[in-house]
Amino acid sequence: MRLPRPVLLATATATAAATLLLSPYGAVADPTPQPPTRERETGAASEGADRAARAPESTTDRALTSPVPNLTTDARGYPREQTLTPDPQNPADKSIKLGLTPYHAIAPKLNALQQLGDRVSVEIAGRSAGGHRLYLVTVTAPESSKQARAQERMRELIENVPAAAAKDPAIKRTYKTPLFFNNNIHGNEWEGTDAALKLIERLAKAKDKDTTDLLARNRLYFNITANPDGRIAGTRANANGFDMNRDFITASQPEVRAMRQIEIDKQPAVMLDLHGYVNGTLIEPTTPPHGENYEYDLFLKNTYANALGMESAVNGLGYTPEKDGVEPAQIPFRDQEEGWDDWPPIFTPQYAAFHGTVAAHTIEIPLAVNNKEYDELPVTELRRRAAINVDVAGAAMDATLNFAQKHRTSLIADQIEVFRRGATGAAQTPVSPETVPGVPGIGPEDVYTTDFPRAYVIPSGRGQRSSTAAARLVDHLLANDVQVRRATKDFRLGGKSYTRGSYVIDMHQPKRGLANVMLADGRDISDKVSTMYDISGWSLGRLWGASVDSVRTAGLSVPSRTVHEAAGVGYVAPGANLRLRLDDAREIAALNSLLADGVSVRQSADDGSAIVPASARTKAAALAKKYDVAFDATKTTGGTPLHRVRVAAAVTPGELFALREMNFDVTPVSTAILNAGFDWSKADVLFASAGLDHEELGAAARTALDRFLAREGLVGRGATGAALNAAADLLAVKPVEGNGDANGVVRVVNSRGGITQDAPDHSFVYAPMWFTDLGSSVRVEQSYATGNPLVSGHWRALDDGTGGPDRAAGRASVVSGPHVVLFGTEPLFRAHPKGEFPQVARALLTMSR
Repeated sequence: MRLPRPVLLATATATAAATLLLSPYGAVADPTPQPPTRERETGAASEGADRAARAPESTTDRALTSPVPNLTTDARGYPREQTLTPDPQNPADKSIKLGLTPYHAIAPKLNALQQLGDRVSVEIAGRSAGGHRLYLVTVTAPESSKQARAQERMRELIENVPAAAAKDPAIKRTYKTPLFFNNNIHGNEWEGTDAALKLIERLAKAKDKDTTDLLARNRLYFNITANPDGRIAGTRANANGFDMNRDFITASQPEVRAMRQIEIDKQPAVMLDLHGYVNGTLIEPTTPPHGENYEYDLFLKNTYANALGMESAVNGLGYTPEKDGVEPAQIPFRDQEEGWDDWPPIFTPQYAAFHGTVAAHTIEIPLAVNNKEYDELPVTELRRRAAINVDVAGAAMDATLNFAQKHRTSLIADQIEVFRRGATGAAQTPVSPETVPGVPGIGPEDVYTTDFPRAYVIPSGRGQRSSTAAARLVDHLLANDVQVRRATKDFRLGGKSYTRGSYVIDMHQPKRGLANVMLADGRDISDKVSTMYDISGWSLGRLWGASVDSVRTAGLSVPSRTVHEAAGVGYVAPGANLRLRLDDAREIAALNSLLADGVSVRQSADDGSAIVPASARTKAAALAKKYDVAFDATKTTGGTPLHRVRVAAAVTPGELFALREMNFDVTPVSTAILNAGFDWSKADVLFASAGLDHEELGAAARTALDRFLAREGLVGRGATGAALNAAADLLAVKPVEGNGDANGVVRVVNSRGGITQDAPDHSFVYAPMWFTDLGSSVRVEQSYATGNPLVSGHWRALDDGTGGPDRAAGRASVVSGPHVVLFGTEPLFRAHPKGEFPQVARALLTMSR
């Protein structure tokens, strides 16, 4: 959601909308163009920046159904030149071996490209997890500030007043189609960056009429390298260990937040995401299942047509299997049955679709040059392959430019239609040979639509499980450009009463698909396909710890106002001792900060909350503000003392990130680290889920580990945690592994113990596990619900009938005993189940007593 600023609509056909929009704000003067600058950063670098960048709530009360677009204008024209400071030479950059552009050479290259004329602009869209600059390059014909503002107003009209935009002759005549090329999101899939640099240089120099016309009618945006950390290191992940092409719905990483902002600000109609390596070149659209929240008829129409053009261009390069090792290009929708789907919103092109991108593709270039090939092949062969890959990526880009130029009018019309359907609550159009003519092979297996609710309500007051979690979810929705309003009076909706201050997400809004894909339960698609490429369920409405209600009602009239950030939750009560609930990751972070400062905190036996002495009021006030958490007054006394926990962690990168987000003192360990000699006196508890094999430990390392586990604590997750528990002979349970391909949102039943007390009644599984044959000292902390516990996702039984959700139903999913807690769920998975994080935190705190 963009901030409301003074605006003028671009055309006479929008007169009525202009009256609505101008009346509160008035007109603006034409500002003076900016001179070239050094190092202007334009992107939000963190979630904190999302909050800081938004304005306070509007003070005007309106009925919820009153459409009030929030328009903004960027006064700067093009080109937007700046001089980039070069990075130090890095001979260890993994790109060099391939004959590709090392990261340190990009800034000088971009400086040179800007000097070729007036078509190339460079902005810094943000910083990577490792601190490297993210370069956004725009290539277009020069624009005055007045022309740039006109483009911005038309773009805003397309999203926020699509009915007027559809009739606007100026949009048809003068709006520049935004195209977005995203490169190198997987750091060891390099060549998209080099293809983009070559294309930018060619466009900057070209004098022919076709190029002049292309740049007069389009804006081309290039994210030069989405993952500079990985490009330098030769890793798929960024410096935090995250695969960022799995992070778009949660946006835990700064690079993803930068890409998200590009999608929101530039609103591309077409985008390519350049990857590797699949031979022959893989060009989306995909196989089923298709995301049910997309306007898939518009998406398929355009992605298939562009795919055909890219296929022709790639095959037209003349590379052959016999001479070059390059197979003909493939289009999964046409050429495969299943296994390459667009179901989850975690991938870059699928996320782009929710911001109006009607042709979005993953492109997998053909010849592998990473992993074992990088280490084993001769440099000459690696460079031969990389050069071919650059050609292939360039051909895909060129074909996309041709497609966009040829279909400019219909692409913008389809983008407008995406937003019109959302704003009016129109029904989706199922794909069929009639609704998507020209696309062969459409069948019932391709039809995925959803029934949108009329609204979602995030309650306030007693109806809300966690005000901190609710505020975080609201801020996340807003950061994703979802419109949110806040009730100014108590109201009743869908047969339920809500208090003033509750948040309402009207599903008659341009980006309803994005709102729904984040908040809805999702769907059990186990019977639709036999396998999935990645996760199949992800509901933030169920997994982020906030209470969220889906409302199905004909009318929607709630006294409310538009918000641009969630209302603050941070609070410290007057009086004596303070109580801090431990139901959210931010509350855990605040607790760990207190413990690190030496504050004497106790844990209440009644509800597991932290009791903070009145003497720590000043520190509590600072933490309430920092983490947006509430410290209530309490008269509770006694309880168990809590201590700062030093965690030895053999975990996934996502789990390590989550532990540090909660301010735990964490030291990563692994089989290799333990074998090299690890000082266990520096740890209070071991959290093990990956990278630690008891059988691979040397005798000394095994003895040291067993001694530690006998006197301290183990928190284990999944097969690794269960195997370690068995090897150390700690807790008498039998772990049962479910289908290893299964994942999704599941219903659970929590006990009233300290680990899962008051936890959400949903959790997440990935390769689920449960526990049977429980010994007398084993306590069941949580169980899978009876019946079919799977709410959304993909979970089938194995061929022999075992491993399915029916076998897990009613079984223990989290168990504990002396010195041990074992999880069969995935409570820290990739930042998706934030509402589950405190379960692990409570387990660690319990084990360290």
